[in-house]
Amino acid sequence: MRILATSALLALIAGCGPEDGQSETTLSTAALEPVESSGLLVVATRNAPTTWYYDQHLEAAGTEHDLVQAFAHAHGWDVQWVLADSVSGVLDALESGEVHMAAAGLTHLESRDERFLRGPDYMEVTEQVVCHRNFGSMPSTPDDLPELDLVISEGSSYVETLAQALPEDASFDQEPVGTERLLARVAEREIDCTVADSHIIRYNRRSFPHLEIAFDLSEPRALGWYMHPDHEPLAGVAAKWMQAEGGQQARERVEELYYAYIGQFDFVDLRALNRRIEDRLPRYREHFERAAQENELPPDLLAALAYQESHWDPAARSPTGVRGLMMLTQRTAEALGVENRLDPEESIEGGARYLRRMHDLLSDDIPEPDRTYLALASYNVGRGHLLDARRLARELGRDPDSWADMRETLPLLTEERYYRNLRYGYARGYQPVYYVQRIRNYRDVIRRAFVDEETDPAGVLVVRRY
Repeated sequence: MRILATSALLALIAGCGPEDGQSETTLSTAALEPVESSGLLVVATRNAPTTWYYDQHLEAAGTEHDLVQAFAHAHGWDVQWVLADSVSGVLDALESGEVHMAAAGLTHLESRDERFLRGPDYMEVTEQVVCHRNFGSMPSTPDDLPELDLVISEGSSYVETLAQALPEDASFDQEPVGTERLLARVAEREIDCTVADSHIIRYNRRSFPHLEIAFDLSEPRALGWYMHPDHEPLAGVAAKWMQAEGGQQARERVEELYYAYIGQFDFVDLRALNRRIEDRLPRYREHFERAAQENELPPDLLAALAYQESHWDPAARSPTGVRGLMMLTQRTAEALGVENRLDPEESIEGGARYLRRMHDLLSDDIPEPDRTYLALASYNVGRGHLLDARRLARELGRDPDSWADMRETLPLLTEERYYRNLRYGYARGYQPVYYVQRIRNYRDVIRRAFVDEETDPAGVLVVRRY
């Protein structure tokens, strides 16, 4: 896999015509050799959660990544990725002829069909209005929106949709930030509502459980690929593959890997946690205590981490391949010497060693409990992305050793203006923030199972007697 980065800026928004006095932008002749003869497929995309990004193990992932790689592999081609800063940048790269195709979560629109060769579609999405679930009077139609603090991503397709749906004299705000950031602001009750594609909402509700879909703003629309007009044979090959068994299997895998599991996410309440403290925790308490002692970790912290990962289910698994009480990947388990991830004792010991390693890789100068919270964040999002966030914190004048500052910095890894200049690019930066928060809350409840009296919780990664 080859990756190029581009920061091309466009004067025209994709899908819009020229302003008065401007000449029509024309497609240039593609300089690329046809992929059928070169064996190299050059693809423009965006570094974003529903397209292409580095996961916590610093391996390329994402819906578009997986589909394109499967398509190229089926034809014996290599892939070169060109990462643009925006949808406009993606379409500009395609228009200039520097790439064969664009795969960036693009909605198939008539305006785009007039400029490019329409490739196959792979998913249907619906634009939806999203508000906080405790919002007073949930809107149910576009007529309710003018009374709300409604903010959408600047230059998105939602602008056109709202312009058509709202009354003539209605207005809404646009901000030059990504949809994910606006979803977070809704969850934090900074704004009333926003608009997002249904698959983006599904992807993000695990991190923002208070998001609620108010109503559908559009009919279902197809997401798919676009090709440069000089590569018409490629469009035909892609369409044929997407409809064949290989393409259907690739789409099914993407759905399972990135979306289907989201619907099964269990938002744990205190009653469920208390019940499992009684009926599940006793089976594993001795293992937590032994692993804690060997790795100089508090057993209640390990137990809370395991509960966040698996709800203390030793057979837990996800479509991404992580398994067991501590939800270890196969690669991580092998590196830790864990032979059977489904064995509770091995899983707990492996998870404890991994958390200890994340902790030890951080500077001794970082005070507790901040060092522990940073270690937990690294356990979740990956050390590479944590290092990116620490570097960004320094650039913003924040303290990278302070969890309070890092809690504000990590979410910025979802914003293009920040992650495009970082080594590992986009990361689901809100996820480790909520991850650490949940573990801390769980630990407050779980602690009583390991201690007879309440003790000072400071110094969470030192040896303590329970």
